[in-house]
Amino acid sequence: VQLQASGGGLVQAGESLRLSCATSGSSSSINVRAWYRQAPGKQRELVASISSGGSTTYADSVKGRFTISRDNAKNTFHLQMNRLKPEDTAVYYCNARVVFTGARDYWGQGTQVTVSS
Repeated sequence: VQLQASGGGLVQAGESLRLSCATSGSSSSINVRAWYRQAPGKQRELVASISSGGSTTYADSVKGRFTISRDNAKNTFHLQMNRLKPEDTAVYYCNARVVFTGARDYWGQGTQVTVSS
């Protein structure tokens, strides 16, 4: 499975961005699609995930502002980020987890999101 993230940029607080992640290879084998982020000096954290059945989870810090979605026909998934805050500034990584005999994670290259105050 290969992943290609896009859509990052520089915005002001309160504005919106939409991140996209295109998957290729064995996309149909993906069990969970997710977005993580890593701010300078901090550990990578889970932002949002969506299962193959459509169940979603969100970090408390983004609930009500971010929405994860997927487009199976286009082998892409998205992260709609609204009402962005300076603390959302980070490199965002898309992730795909395939569970077969064990779990294996695949990562995109990361896209920078910078929110100015």
